Amino acid sequence: MGNIFSISLDPIITRCWDCATGQASYIYNLEANLHALQAEVAGLKELRTDLMSRVRIAEDEQQLKRLNQVEGWLSRAETLINDADQLIVQSPQHVENLCMGGCCSTHPRSSIKFEKQIAKKLQEENGDFSDVASKPPILSTTKRPSEPTVGLEANFNQVWNCLQKEQVGIIGIYGLGGVGKTTFLNQINSKFHDMSHDYHVIWAVASQDRPIEKVQDQIAKRIGLLAEGLKSIEEKAEDIFKVLCKKKFALLLDDIWEWFDLTRAGVPLPPKENGSKVIFTTRRRDVCCQMQPNMDNNIRVECLPPGEAFKLFEEKVGSETLRMHPKICKLAEAAVEECAGLPLALITIGRAMASKKTPREWEYATEVLRQSAASVLPGVGKEMYPKLRFSYDCLPDERFRSCFLYCSLYPEDFLINEDELIDCWIGERLLDEHANLSNSRNQGHFIIGSLIDACLLEKGQYNDRVKMHDVIRDMALWIAGESENERFFVKSGVQLKEQPKAKKWEEVTRMSLMENQIENLTEILECPNLQTLFLGRNDFKVIMDDFFNFMPMLRVLDLSENMNLEELPVGIAKLVSLEHLNLSGRGIKKLPVEMKALAKLKYLNLEGTGDLKMIPQQLISSFSKLQVLKMEGCGYGCSLVLEEMEHLKYLNVLTLTFGVSRSLNLMALAKLQHLCTFSLWYCMDLEEVKIERNIIEGAGCFHSLRYVTVGGCNHLRDVSWATFAPHLEDLWILGCSSLEEIISEEKLGEVAELKGNSNLFSKLERLMLHRVHKLSTIYCHALPFPQLKQVYIRGCPMLKKLPLNSNSAKGQRLIIEGEEGWWKDVEWEDESTQTAFLPSFKPLIS
Repeated sequence: MGNIFSISLDPIITRCWDCATGQASYIYNLEANLHALQAEVAGLKELRTDLMSRVRIAEDEQQLKRLNQVEGWLSRAETLINDADQLIVQSPQHVENLCMGGCCSTHPRSSIKFEKQIAKKLQEENGDFSDVASKPPILSTTKRPSEPTVGLEANFNQVWNCLQKEQVGIIGIYGLGGVGKTTFLNQINSKFHDMSHDYHVIWAVASQDRPIEKVQDQIAKRIGLLAEGLKSIEEKAEDIFKVLCKKKFALLLDDIWEWFDLTRAGVPLPPKENGSKVIFTTRRRDVCCQMQPNMDNNIRVECLPPGEAFKLFEEKVGSETLRMHPKICKLAEAAVEECAGLPLALITIGRAMASKKTPREWEYATEVLRQSAASVLPGVGKEMYPKLRFSYDCLPDERFRSCFLYCSLYPEDFLINEDELIDCWIGERLLDEHANLSNSRNQGHFIIGSLIDACLLEKGQYNDRVKMHDVIRDMALWIAGESENERFFVKSGVQLKEQPKAKKWEEVTRMSLMENQIENLTEILECPNLQTLFLGRNDFKVIMDDFFNFMPMLRVLDLSENMNLEELPVGIAKLVSLEHLNLSGRGIKKLPVEMKALAKLKYLNLEGTGDLKMIPQQLISSFSKLQVLKMEGCGYGCSLVLEEMEHLKYLNVLTLTFGVSRSLNLMALAKLQHLCTFSLWYCMDLEEVKIERNIIEGAGCFHSLRYVTVGGCNHLRDVSWATFAPHLEDLWILGCSSLEEIISEEKLGEVAELKGNSNLFSKLERLMLHRVHKLSTIYCHALPFPQLKQVYIRGCPMLKKLPLNSNSAKGQRLIIEGEEGWWKDVEWEDESTQTAFLPSFKPLIS
């Protein structure tokens, strides 16, 4: 019994002892403390939520970085809340252990420990912070995701070398859409990232919509300025300038579409004392010139050469695919050739073909590419062309866009003569109809220049030629195919042997079948909306008489270079709207009298028609609206129609070749009010052009003549008659092997009004003399030449003296181009003349 009693009293004694030693107060207040803890935990959670809200605003909107002490407090608070929540979860068990009215516990040690933990939690820090974040440290360069470049090493080195020059502050990178300009700029950024330097590198992408504001926001973020959306452009610019003027920065500005006002954006203009730089990319060459006029510091990114192009294509299509069959690799080479080195095309088409494992699939794809129908390949119509089209969409207006699309009528890689292209635009009425022909031509050259600036056209091998990149041409045809207003049917340069078929001829507005091997056109085409028809460079033998019957709107017809076509169908008379007719090149032997029905004809080209022996009388004069008549190299004696030309009161451009005439009287042309350009070519027997007193009696003789060319007239002795053109600007003499003087003083002496006249060539701007081997005198006296800008002399070894003195070409920046050996032998009137013109010389490069 005693043992049993003592055992049962032990817990009670122990608990009483606990109370006696002061531990009972914790146990007695257990329930109250639990309620207090729950309230404190709730308050702590609210404090954490408020603090996190302040942190998010600072980080997301103000681009700041949270303080380390805030991060530490939030971490500790998270742990504290988790521990407290755990204690609260366990609290029912401890409450059940209470006895004797809550004064004692059946598990005193755990209860006391638990109560002390509660008391400690209630005394934790309160998280009171005046600041929660600060500006983060700014890295000099931020790494950007980028793909490796292929074939751009030379361009990269060129840019990097420019960057090293202290005097170079702004560098432009331009090129075709999809050529890799952004990838290139990324590589420059990576170069900065991987090397030690003292530049603060800023990447910004311009935008068509509010470019300055978008770039300002990107710069501000990069240099640690607070994002304040309510500030004006000018206020943001002040903030940016205050920071950047104290830094050595490199601004990498991607994809600008027009002149970007750095000053308005707040960017200090480089180069400055600390050597800051701006490197930008654009699709437009003119933007480069506006941003930085020194073209040495504007670098064009070219398309890839064949080897590098195939390497990039193989990377995207996969070497495994190329090895699936021996034919595939060969076909892949053909596909790469059609991409013409454009990385975007190589990448897009390479990806599209990655899953194609059979030769037949590849044969189809290469044929599609040859036919300029790449849009049927997966991804091309949706991915590649829209990216390229943006350059087209950014052209100034529909006139520019229509002129651009017109260029796609020519075959791939075709070198397009600029003047001939412009003449077609005029015939199609794409240019200003109310302007005179000279102004329309100038407008055409302006548009060509703008298309070159936009990298939608390229300069050809010769200065008077342009060409269209294959992929850009394909894109143009795709745009025309998608258009509601433009319906093109283009099968040029695709080796057709027969007249093609089409489902809806009535919708076609422009058609090109040029550069094929079609022999006969024997099926009538009902094309009520057709305005341009290119049929040049074929093997036509027969064009049926009724072929042109249903083309009432046709304005431009090109039948040039058809060597086997000897006569035109009489049905050509049905082309009542025709304004432009090109029959140049051998073949045609006679013109039908029915052509008199072409009352609206403004342009007629008969150049190179050496077999043309019959032109009906009064045919030429019946074209009363004719503005351009080209008969250089025409087999029909031009002297026979010379008198008819005086009835062509709108004639502006005239090129002629005279056969057996030893002497030529230009009376019929002297009074033409609009004659601007006149060329004499290959008049092999012509010895002189007569000057008669009655030519100059009227003040208007050759009054509009601006451009004169005389070429291949091997017996001609002088071109004194050109002095009767008072507004002559260009005089070109080419290959006249017997010509000894340009102006004969003797012939001028025969006309009293011109004797001693110092106003000769008063408007002349350019003089070209090429391979005039016996030429010894331009004029025996010095002339003022108040407008002279350029003299080109080559292959004129006998010409020792120029008609210049120290007063010639005053105020003009005259350039004299010639061979260095010839220049050393030039005899000057006096030392002051030599001193005046020595800086004008520019040696010709052989």
